[in-house]
Amino acid sequence: MEKALLLHIGIGRAPQDDEIQEFKALAVSAGVSVSEELIVKRSKPTPDLYIGKGKAEELKDRALNCSIELVLVSQTLSASQERNLEKVLGLKVLDRNGLILDIFAQRARTFEGKLQVEIAQLEHLAARLIKGWTHLERQKGGIGLRGPGETQLETDRRLIGHRIKSLKNRLDRLEKQREMSRRERRRAKAMTIALVGYTNVGKTTLFNLLSRSNKDGKDKLFATLDPTIRRFPVVSKNDILLVDTVGFVRDLPHQLIAAFKSTLTETREASLLLHIIDASDPHRADRRREVEKVLHDIGAGDIPCVHVHNKSDKSIETRIDGNLGGLGINKFLVSAKTGDGLDKLKEEIKIRCFGESISGKIDLRPNQSKLRAKLFSLSAVTSEKPNKFGGWTLNIILPNDYLEELSLEVGVFDNIIRKRDINNELG
Repeated sequence: MEKALLLHIGIGRAPQDDEIQEFKALAVSAGVSVSEELIVKRSKPTPDLYIGKGKAEELKDRALNCSIELVLVSQTLSASQERNLEKVLGLKVLDRNGLILDIFAQRARTFEGKLQVEIAQLEHLAARLIKGWTHLERQKGGIGLRGPGETQLETDRRLIGHRIKSLKNRLDRLEKQREMSRRERRRAKAMTIALVGYTNVGKTTLFNLLSRSNKDGKDKLFATLDPTIRRFPVVSKNDILLVDTVGFVRDLPHQLIAAFKSTLTETREASLLLHIIDASDPHRADRRREVEKVLHDIGAGDIPCVHVHNKSDKSIETRIDGNLGGLGINKFLVSAKTGDGLDKLKEEIKIRCFGESISGKIDLRPNQSKLRAKLFSLSAVTSEKPNKFGGWTLNIILPNDYLEELSLEVGVFDNIIRKRDINNELG
């Protein structure tokens, strides 16, 4: 593990505590050992070093005293600022965007994810080729050597451009395959629910509980990078799909949003969003606004959304008042660790997808075995016993959409429909 010094920079104000802790968590997620931290407040960045010559010398002394190998800067540096700092310090310097790109490169597992990360890294690198290798110029003067020539910088830029073009072509082919899958889901009228939220709020753990999966979920930033789709077994008709997506973060680099736009299409195509929020995070309101901003940027701001406040078992506030200051409509308090509150959330998902559920009792005759099998296939039957007709008496709970579909069976659901109408009249 490289020994790193974290440089926290605030422009116009001192860096806030949550910003400091988040950047430190990013560094730890990247696999570095945080040995030193330096907090700097500036009215505005300087064009050459961002932090000024005096602070750069102080930073150099701190780094030498602690045998630092890497300096991580919490702000986004220009190519020249990053290079000038490296010259002054004699150390490798990485800004916030470069750090996030490195984490993404470590987390990518699928072929598509690796392509997207490489494109983002190359686009980030291309901006840092300015005068990077002037000592390797191939242009020379003298008799017989005059001519247009090509510098090493131009060669590198051309090769990077060709590589990016090739990767984007491969990514386009993968996107066409994904679009075919989405088209099939739309044709089958399959509903998709996307879990979105800030990084490390417990989306994957909740995803595992809802989909009965065993996807690896870890307590670290960007543990999930590639989207995962599983069926939500609310009914065995298998027409609801859950999508676990990459977590968002403050000031997500714009090139990452562009590179992952094809992946985030799954979010834009969703019928419903479950916005997962860490109930134990004192800065959850700021995190929520950051996620809503990214959702708006990718064109998913108008999709119906349910706020799910997770980690209620860790929240002192929820243990005191039990409702997180009054959650209101479309907000649920759950714990993916203990399972508390999941039943209410599942019921809300059912209502959102199929409408209100109706409960009642029906009598089926022996010649209605196909209808009985269909009710069981929809997981609508809660209990069953033989009846006097030689058939079955079933207690069922059935969503409205399915009820209307099955009510074509003559007379079978009259008592249930009648019960629903009575309930509506009673309010």
